[in-house]
Amino acid sequence: MTFLTRVFAAASFSLLASASSWAQVEVSQPWVRATVAPQKATGAFVQLKAKSDSRLVEVRSSVAGVAEIHEMKMEGSTMKMRAIEGLDLPAGQLVELKPGSFHIMLMDLKKPLAAGEAVDLTLVFEGRDKKRVEQEIKAEARAMGKPAAAEHAHKH
Repeated sequence: MTFLTRVFAAASFSLLASASSWAQVEVSQPWVRATVAPQKATGAFVQLKAKSDSRLVEVRSSVAGVAEIHEMKMEGSTMKMRAIEGLDLPAGQLVELKPGSFHIMLMDLKKPLAAGEAVDLTLVFEGRDKKRVEQEIKAEARAMGKPAAAEHAHKH
């Protein structure tokens, strides 16, 4: 190994270690609702648990022209959905993005998403110091009404 290669490797490891140490976020149970041919939008869902206070501030996916963080809530007798600029992730608390609540909207879909397909998502987290870290994940596309995997079924 050359000197430059060793220096580059050490610098890369150091960068990765410091970037992930301030806002490590555990991502679990990611999934996306499968679509049918004319459908141009769908929801993505995931559970997040941050080790330190941080925020989910951006989402991207190669399958969609637009990806946004959304919330759904009742206003009077009407359920309203709107894009939000970010979602707080308090240290140590599980934050669940799920149908009928906070979620990710994938819009301007480039193709239908078939059940079983792996969908790439890039989640961008911001720490208290305003530094951002990207985390790439794969989410399984699931047909409407399909339950979570058997090992997670007891949690619903």
